[in-house]
Amino acid sequence: MDIKKIILLPVSIVYGLITFIRNILFDMGIFREKKHPIPVISVGNLSMGGTGKTPHVEGLIWILKTRFKIATLSRGYGRKTKGFIVANGNADANSIGDEPMQYYSKFDDIVVAVDENRNRGVKKLMDLYDDLDTVILDDAFQHRWIKPDLSILLTDYHKMFHQDFVAPSGSLREFRRGSKRADIVIVTKTPVVLSPITRRRFIDELHLEPYQKLLFSKIKYEGFVCWQSGQVLDHTPNVSTIVLFAGIANSYPLQEYLQRLCTDLVVLSFPDHHEYKESDCQLIKKTYEEQFTSNKMIVTTEKDAQRLLVCDAKNLLEDLPVYYVPIQVVFHQNDEQELMDSLDNLFR
Repeated sequence: MDIKKIILLPVSIVYGLITFIRNILFDMGIFREKKHPIPVISVGNLSMGGTGKTPHVEGLIWILKTRFKIATLSRGYGRKTKGFIVANGNADANSIGDEPMQYYSKFDDIVVAVDENRNRGVKKLMDLYDDLDTVILDDAFQHRWIKPDLSILLTDYHKMFHQDFVAPSGSLREFRRGSKRADIVIVTKTPVVLSPITRRRFIDELHLEPYQKLLFSKIKYEGFVCWQSGQVLDHTPNVSTIVLFAGIANSYPLQEYLQRLCTDLVVLSFPDHHEYKESDCQLIKKTYEEQFTSNKMIVTTEKDAQRLLVCDAKNLLEDLPVYYVPIQVVFHQNDEQELMDSLDNLFR
C-alpha cells in the first residue's frame, strides 16, 4: 500500500463503518426494505465503477426481452433533471443520463426509466404498464430501500473486491462482507481463455456462500459505429494511429483491443460520466490533428458518444472520423446457462 493510501486509511475506516452500521440497520429490520409484486433484478458492484454494469444489463435484456415485458430503472447519473422520467423520442443524455440513453437507443421494445427514488420508480412503472413482468435496477447494490428478487454483483477480474478496500484508500463503497447479499457474483473482463485453474483459484479466494453462484464473463467488441450517423463500418479499420478518448472508470480493455489494430494509440482520459465542453472537443481535435499521418481515426465508447451528442461544441468534431465501439458480454463455458437457470427460477 502506498503512502497516500496509508494516510487515507482512517477516513476509509470511518466511511466503511458508516456504511456497515447502515447495513446492520437494514439487516435488523430497523430500516425497511420494500418488496414489490413483480420480480426486481438488481445489477451492481461494491466498487465505485468500472465493472461493466451497462453491458451486463444489456445482456440481461437480450436474454429476457423475447419472453417478458421489461423495464430498466436507473438513477440517471449525470442528468440535468430530477424525478421520475420515462424515456421517449425527446430523451437525451442530459434528460435521463448516458447509460439509460444507451439502453433506449439500442432497444425499442423495452421501457427505460429513471428515478433517484427506486421504490417510487418501480411503483410508477407498474402503474403505467400493467403488463410489466420485471424491472432491472441499474447500479442498485447499495440501494437497500428496495428488496431485489435477484441480486447480481459484478467485480473486475483485474481488481477483485476481495483484494480491495473501502474508498478513499481503496475503491469500494462498503466493506467486502457486503458481497454476501448477492445471489450471483460475476467476474467481469476476464481473458478470452479462462483456465480451469484460474476458475478454481477464484472460487477458493472468494469464499462464497453455498447459496451464491460464481460466473465469469468476457468482453466482445462489435465493430465500429459512426457517432453521428450510426452507420456501422463493414470492415475492421486499418489505420496507423488511433486517438482514443473516454470518460469511463476503466478503459484498459478497450485500449488493449485498439492497440492490436494500430501502430500508435494516443489516449485522452476524462472522469467517469464526463460532461464534454468546448475545451474538451478542442483538445480532441488538436490531438487528432497533431498526429503526423493521414491514416488515422478517433475512437470513443458508446456511453461517451451519448454524452458527445448533447455537447454544444460537437460541431468541432463533425468533420472528423469519430467512431464508437459497442461491446457485448460473453460468458465462459456453461455460465450463461447457469444465469438463465437462475432467471427461469425467478420467474417460475
